[in-house]
Amino acid sequence: MRLRQATLTTFRDLGVTPEIADALETEGITTPFPIQEMALPLALGGQDLIGQARTGTGKTYAFGIAMLQSIGKPRKNRKKPRGLVVVPTRELAHQVSEDLVTAAGKLGSRVLTVYGGRAYEPQIEALKAGVDVIVGTPGRLLDLVKQKHLDLSQITSLVLDEADRMLDLGFLPDIERIFKLIPAQRQTMLFSATMPGEIVSLSRKYLNRPTHVRAEHESGEGEATPQVRQIVWRTHRMDKIEIVARLLQAEGRGLTMVFCETKRACDMVAEQLDTRGFAVAAVHGDLGQGQREQALRAFRNGKIDVLVATDVAARGIDIDDVTHVVNYDAPTDDKTYVHRIGRTGRAGRTGIAVTFVEWEELTRWKMINQMLGLDFAEPVETYSTSPHVFTELNIPEGTKGVLPHANRSRAGLSAERIEDLGETGRPRNRGGRRRDEREERDERRPARTPRQRRRTRGGKSAEEGTPVETPEVELVNGRSRKPEETPAIISADEVEAVAAEPRRRTRRSSAERASAESAKATEPAKVTEPVKAAEPVVSAEPVKAAEPVKAPEPVKAAEPVRAPEPARAPEPTRAPEPARAAEPVRVAPAVEPSPAEPVPSFLTTPPPPAASREPERIIPPSPFTVIFQSPDLATDDDDIAPSAATERKQQRRQARGGGSGGGGNRRRAG
Repeated sequence: MRLRQATLTTFRDLGVTPEIADALETEGITTPFPIQEMALPLALGGQDLIGQARTGTGKTYAFGIAMLQSIGKPRKNRKKPRGLVVVPTRELAHQVSEDLVTAAGKLGSRVLTVYGGRAYEPQIEALKAGVDVIVGTPGRLLDLVKQKHLDLSQITSLVLDEADRMLDLGFLPDIERIFKLIPAQRQTMLFSATMPGEIVSLSRKYLNRPTHVRAEHESGEGEATPQVRQIVWRTHRMDKIEIVARLLQAEGRGLTMVFCETKRACDMVAEQLDTRGFAVAAVHGDLGQGQREQALRAFRNGKIDVLVATDVAARGIDIDDVTHVVNYDAPTDDKTYVHRIGRTGRAGRTGIAVTFVEWEELTRWKMINQMLGLDFAEPVETYSTSPHVFTELNIPEGTKGVLPHANRSRAGLSAERIEDLGETGRPRNRGGRRRDEREERDERRPARTPRQRRRTRGGKSAEEGTPVETPEVELVNGRSRKPEETPAIISADEVEAVAAEPRRRTRRSSAERASAESAKATEPAKVTEPVKAAEPVVSAEPVKAAEPVKAPEPVKAAEPVRAPEPARAPEPTRAPEPARAAEPVRVAPAVEPSPAEPVPSFLTTPPPPAASREPERIIPPSPFTVIFQSPDLATDDDDIAPSAATERKQQRRQARGGGSGGGGNRRRAG
């Protein structure tokens, strides 16, 4: 059955209850659309329907009003849902829920939206509290049923919105499972802008004698909106972004949607438009649900005026102020084209749809043009500098592809707060993150605090009472020296003497070092006192008191500077010098194992180790091989070992000589 003309003009005349009619009038909806005039009387009577109408003509109210009115006002003892609306995308679920909440304003019906990307807990709590109508996607509905949080056994009204799109997305098995979970006695309604053969087969299988209501012209199925002026150009891939940038500066342009075929293309277009100064955001499947809703809210609120999206957002975005739609990539089929350009010219308004067709997409576009009965079989070849671009789109002359700074008045995507939805799965980042978002993120990041370190021993710190020995560093000549390098017996005078020396020392010869050591040995022994205190055994050997006199003699002989000193011995002033040998001051060198060995101290430079004889290194011709010549251990008295050939020759001679009784040898000797 096809209804062509409707005569009623108000919702009250269609049989709608005063509560719903008043709620619609409060929102400014007073006159029903043709699809509503045709479908509402049949839907209110409980018949199954197949509704077909252009996108943006009010299909949601055509089935939503009938569902809300059949369910009635909510009851406290009724917690299981009575109405179910299945939609293909999250954006469409959100849009349908808003329309149903608007219509049920006076009834107080409880409407719940369930779809993926949100946390389960709020949805489960709402189901436990009780709902009347559920709007959701097939995946999340089946998940809640599997977890036994959702019971569909009392559903009396089922609606499949955009049924053709659900079949395109592969939801047919899920829809069949949902049909098996609901009672057989129900009212089923299918609504879509196009009616392919799969929808007809589905309706024959699950609908009970449905009525086909079609509010379209006879010129073709899925005809585009007549209020939309369509423009089709054949463009080059590298020039499309420049044409879009100039199109966005047309006079009278409002909100604009740009459709791309892939997610990567969406991010690329959004990023390039952002660098040109436009307030833009992207919406596609790789973004989190919070990011997608943030972009849609910013688009509805006017904080951004350009929305770049894939076909996932072509259905469900119901915004009245969209004036331009740009098909950046040519659509894949006629249904996609109809839904894309249906985002503009909604609710009786007018709009402009511009489609770019590349050379390799020309064949596909001709099929779409033929199926829709359009007049763009041969698109005009167009570039960003073509004159008809400025005239057809009302673009001022001299407009470039960059938005002037004086016209950048939009707040941008960052002005819209992103909502924490408790998203499930891995968080996904927006492909073209804006510069101001990165700066704001850096400002929110707290400053890094320096790490505090504590010295512990055995897992306990010093605060717990365990004494922790911290090494004290002594400065010697301006350098730090660890305590383990300091010998056990050190006098304070030695440390003071070393600290008084200059910081840098020049290298001295061995003779100078020897003379310095001998001079220290002959000085009044300030070091001897701690030595005697540490080793009292030294004072018990008085016999060795005279030995220190001979100790410095070989050292002085090695010093070239003090060689003439022995000639001064006969002088009268040097006479008392021999008596100094008996002084107890010279007892200190007695502790040395030998006169040539000085007192061990960290102030003296240790003698170099005895140079061991190393084998001579032979430099090989190749730098990757190292050959060492072994030392010759043989002496002159050793005989040269015979070779193996010489030994065999001697053995043969002995064998021949032994066989003849030694005669051969005697003959040689004779």
